[in-house]
Amino acid sequence: MLELFVSSLVTFFLVIDPPGCAPIFAGLTAGATATHRRAMAVRAVLVSAAILLVFALVGEDLLKGLGISLASFRIAGGIMLFLIALEMVFEKRTQRREDRAAKVAETPEIEDVSIFPMAMPMIAGPGSIATTMLLMARNDGLERTFVVLAAMATILLLTLLSLLAAGPLMRMLGARIEAVITRLLGVLLAALAVQFVIDGLQVQLR
Repeated sequence: MLELFVSSLVTFFLVIDPPGCAPIFAGLTAGATATHRRAMAVRAVLVSAAILLVFALVGEDLLKGLGISLASFRIAGGIMLFLIALEMVFEKRTQRREDRAAKVAETPEIEDVSIFPMAMPMIAGPGSIATTMLLMARNDGLERTFVVLAAMATILLLTLLSLLAAGPLMRMLGARIEAVITRLLGVLLAALAVQFVIDGLQVQLR
């Protein structure tokens, strides 16, 4: 179970990318009071947790209703995660997030960024939703399900801490170190994505 927890923890960390969310949140909440910033951080994580939990619990039934096999979803999810990994390696993901944040920041009437873009699509985006459903599909049984959910909760808690400490964290890491970390995480995520595809193909070929 410890191996499953660590594996799920690493996967969620790579996809949700708590350190990567911090600079975006810091930029979007510039000028906000500390109380308002904390409230937005908590709300963003709670909403994203609710979204991921819904897909974790009913995602498999949704697939069955649409006539999609778990193996097909694993392959599709693996390809999606691989594309995200490529964006991380070549810094396209960070650029897209920054562009999205800039568009929101240009709209002065939008003050609360907790729901959009922080909760969705930055935290509970397509990648994290697909990852949640994939991990739940691969791990049957109540105990293994709780292990996956515990890993997800741990990363969401880490994300909350990253958002709350966004300003000091960015000053400590710096842009260059953040870029190096993002590229390394992208390579690891690419390997995990390939494993998802292999698992799906093995089931389909049986």
